[in-house]
Amino acid sequence: MMKTLRYFLGMILLLAALLLVSLYPLPSLLNWQSPFLAHCFFIFMLCFLICIIRIIIGPTSADRAVVINTLGIFIVGFCAILSIPTGRDWYLDIAIAWALQSFVGALAFAKYLEGRGFDE
Repeated sequence: MMKTLRYFLGMILLLAALLLVSLYPLPSLLNWQSPFLAHCFFIFMLCFLICIIRIIIGPTSADRAVVINTLGIFIVGFCAILSIPTGRDWYLDIAIAWALQSFVGALAFAKYLEGRGFDE
């Protein structure tokens, strides 16, 4: 009971933060962006929301793993978009590291779902 309550409370807080950033973006976040990049930012936020909903209603753990991998792809894209207007290349470094970690994590989770060990 307590675990379910903490889960739903965390999801409500996460969705509230996502809604707050969507409706009232930080002024410094959108001042330097072109209208195209601002639209890309909001599309990514919408995709994050859809993925979070899919994680909640996903019937199997394999569905949730696919959505979490998709969220990793969105984070890589978001870092790439963020590096364009700022001109800071370390966002791309974060994106590359995230992509590698996401790939290794997806492989490990797939092996776990198959019931095989990591040494097989």
